[in-house]
Amino acid sequence: MTDKKKEALGVFAPMVTPFRDDRVLFHGLIANVEKMNGTSLTGYFVLGTNGEYKSLSVPERFAVLRTVVKTRAKGKVVMAGMGFESTQETIAMTLRAADEGADMVSLLMPHFFVKKMTPEVLAEYITAVADASPLPVLLYNNPSVASGVTIKADLINLVKDHPNVIGIKDSSSETYKQNLDAAKGKMCVLAGTANYFLDLLKNGGTGGVLSLANVFPDACAKLYTLFREGKMQEAEELNASLIGLNKEVSGSFGVAGVKAAMDLCGFSGGVPRKPLLPLTGEQFETLKQSLSKSQFTR
Repeated sequence: MTDKKKEALGVFAPMVTPFRDDRVLFHGLIANVEKMNGTSLTGYFVLGTNGEYKSLSVPERFAVLRTVVKTRAKGKVVMAGMGFESTQETIAMTLRAADEGADMVSLLMPHFFVKKMTPEVLAEYITAVADASPLPVLLYNNPSVASGVTIKADLINLVKDHPNVIGIKDSSSETYKQNLDAAKGKMCVLAGTANYFLDLLKNGGTGGVLSLANVFPDACAKLYTLFREGKMQEAEELNASLIGLNKEVSGSFGVAGVKAAMDLCGFSGGVPRKPLLPLTGEQFETLKQSLSKSQFTR
């Protein structure tokens, strides 16, 4: 990369927020981080989609961030989701995230006024935050949770030369290839799903933020390592297994499925916060059967 920008490399787990009776289970969050500290994950993406951050109050968000920062092992990177609807609040919360010890921030695009979110408006938002932020900034492209607001190559081209805009987490299968091309040499590109993680790496991407890393962190990190070592046959075989599992877990059941799978695999998943619902008994059994056939479950 040019401009001596910091880089976002490897696999991040998009941390879930465990709940019981709609209250945050901080001891469960701590247990998850402690367990993941022993893996080859680069670090943790806190307060993203899997973390149900829109369902957390601002004080809860910072309590979760603080907990992960305090519990993470030395060398593990913490990326914090800090996208808010106004530029002013995003800057204020980004400064606070820096004070809490986050290493970088991720910005989901504003989307309440969806019809007004042109590339020029979003570029001004990103630039203002990046100018003010003491932390490196990554963009978060996830139209499915942003009212359809989509980061495309035209927006990448407007912000990629900013020295503090270091990358993008792309969770859209429809845009990641074009965004890779636009970002080349200027920004890191992270896959937002296991479904095209390996393909993204082959085309110049630098890592992934994979919901499946909450359940099988070692396997997800191993795929990145195999790719970096040029062991492509092993990487392809592992990739096929992970894509199949991803479809069975988050693909079929979303956040509730990820959390249930974590519970089945020795992590603390818990249930989603209402109004999201946990899996039904039948769905749980289906998931359990799928995981029982996996080479990664012991």
